[in-house]
Formats: sequence, C-alpha cells, structure tokens
Amino acid sequence: MRTLRIDWTACDGRGLCAELLPELLAADDWGYPVIRGAVEVPAPLAGHAERAVRACPRRALRLA
Repeated sequence: MRTLRIDWTACDGRGLCAELLPELLAADDWGYPVIRGAVEVPAPLAGHAERAVRACPRRALRLA
C-alpha cells in the first residue's frame, strides 16, 4: 500500500488536491490540505491519488 505525503514547505494552499481526493483530504480554512484518517492510500483510491499528485501545481503532494 502506498502512503500519501505532503511537503508543507512547497504547498501554497490552492486546495486542488482536496477537491480531487476528498476521500482522504480536506481543505482547511486557508485552503491547505488536511489528511483525513490514515495516510495509507487504499487500493481502490490509488488512481485518484495518483491523479491528485500529478495535478498539484507545486508538486507538494506525493505517493511514497
């Protein structure tokens, strides 16, 4: 299983990742992502997580 990670120094709080992966991420009041529950990405959400990682304009989201 892959793990979702956020590079807080690179993130600028656009909230795109939370829109693309609402099952695992939420946006705080300033648009920064908040991980919901575990950071391990379940297999059924792997494709959605990869899409969110690719869409991140600051490359702050990654799968490890």
